[in-house]
Amino acid sequence: MEKEIIIISLGGSLIIPDEIDTNFLKDFKELILTEVKKGKKFVIITGGGKICRRYNEAAKELSNPSNEDLDWIGIASLRLNAQLLRVIFREYTHPKIIKDPMENILFDLPIVVGSANEPGHSTDWDAVMIAKNVGAKKVINLSNIDYVYDSDPKVNLNAKKIEKISWADYRKLIPKEWNPGLNSPFDPIASELAEKEGIEVIIMNCKPIDNFAKCLNGEIFQGTVID
Repeated sequence: MEKEIIIISLGGSLIIPDEIDTNFLKDFKELILTEVKKGKKFVIITGGGKICRRYNEAAKELSNPSNEDLDWIGIASLRLNAQLLRVIFREYTHPKIIKDPMENILFDLPIVVGSANEPGHSTDWDAVMIAKNVGAKKVINLSNIDYVYDSDPKVNLNAKKIEKISWADYRKLIPKEWNPGLNSPFDPIASELAEKEGIEVIIMNCKPIDNFAKCLNGEIFQGTVID
């Protein structure tokens, strides 16, 4: 029986909300290794977090960077976070991070850590492409938001949480184009690809870590399912 491959897009807001969150990473490591012992395999794609934003802000203050310039800075920050994850899971993961989501991925070890490849799209897109590559039909997007809402809850206090939504309806809620620094639960290019490939995406907060554990175990969890 083929073991389940789970694609995780791990938001930079969890890895480095301000400083590197070692307490969270410790809990995350323990949970993933518990699931590995059950036979599950994981591809973990890392986001950039605060380090990415700080570098991009500095570039904008000191120069007039193009979107491609900002993307390359973002990619460098993603790869730094990916190397941290690779070392955290050292004996369980491949010695090199995956940069190209369509390269041949061998699961001789249970965890693969991936990063961004080139400018023009986000880690959401990379996660969906890797899911397509390995034949996975689910991507779990872990961040610091509990649900997708029908409007921005920071602006609209009456914004309603969404527990389940179709890709067609979700894509009506978000911008049609992607650009570096876009604030969207799951980006429009990745959403279009996920809909085309029939890939389900779960948007959820990984804190507390128990919520993520419930999701992995097929129990009721807090979050939004898009399919």
